[in-house]
Amino acid sequence: MRRLLLWCALLNIFPVFAMDLQQEIDLAGNWKFEIGDNEMFAEELFNDESWEIIHVPNAWENEGFPGYDGYAWYRIQFHLPKKLQDKMLYLKLGRIDDVDQVFINGVYVNGKGQFPPNYNTAYDMKRIYPLSNEYLNFNKENTIAIRVFDFHGEGGITDGHVGIYSRVDVIDIKLNLRGQWKFEKGDNLDWAKSDFNDAQWHPIEVPSIWEKQGFVNHDGFAWYRKSVVISKDLAKSKLILLLGKINDADEAYFNGILIGGTGKFPLNTGRLRHQELFKEERAYFIPPYLIKTDQPNIIAVRVYDAGSNGGIAKGDIGITTRNEYMQYVKRKNK
Repeated sequence: MRRLLLWCALLNIFPVFAMDLQQEIDLAGNWKFEIGDNEMFAEELFNDESWEIIHVPNAWENEGFPGYDGYAWYRIQFHLPKKLQDKMLYLKLGRIDDVDQVFINGVYVNGKGQFPPNYNTAYDMKRIYPLSNEYLNFNKENTIAIRVFDFHGEGGITDGHVGIYSRVDVIDIKLNLRGQWKFEKGDNLDWAKSDFNDAQWHPIEVPSIWEKQGFVNHDGFAWYRKSVVISKDLAKSKLILLLGKINDADEAYFNGILIGGTGKFPLNTGRLRHQELFKEERAYFIPPYLIKTDQPNIIAVRVYDAGSNGGIAKGDIGITTRNEYMQYVKRKNK
């Protein structure tokens, strides 16, 4: 337990990045509630029948505990359908005034702020905590217990969305292509050819803008290349190349053949509508006849940056199946 607490505390120092989340279970409503502090309150099988019932989210002052400052605990049980077992799940608790520790089925999950004696409030931070299948009971009842400390003013789970959410902006990548690629400034269509010798090109990390990797103030054309081996088993499926989000326009080549692109390259230098282009996630179908199984295949990406940051900047970089990609698109468009 102590090791898990330390691990989760370390995770808590990192920020929560923007995610597309879809509610699966609404936990707003009646929760069990008790003032005071007792570590037994976190246990999955603790008997909370005698506890008060209050509405969540709402300050506990508005639920019959006016003026109370100090420790209190919340508990609730919920059924977790088995159909959610393969999804990436998160617990959203809105805002909590001031400090919290969250337990599910007796296991510490996460928390924000610091309890006395080194008190530090986190009243203004949204609680969005990733969940692990290791402590979840699918197709059974689960128990959430939340320890809260309020220093003054309103206390408790005060406002916001409360529930179990799944992340819809993730995709199952079958072949991860994040990491080091070859890179060269300039433009030459011969660089798309699978037999081109790129040994003298610069190493570059993908995804990341090229300005952060030594190519400061470079605007215009540049190329990326990557060698990838695709197994016979993976090649049995129709495949999609994912190139994340690119500043600004791009063309993608697979073994020397153009398989897709986003935006138009200008005949003369000039600004593109790069803000709109950057919002588009690059996904290009790989024709099966281009794939060489169990041997190197060359991916070449031609990029034009009209100004400011340039390159394969962020997002999913890899190869996935068409079926997985279509499921991902459906989740995104719900």
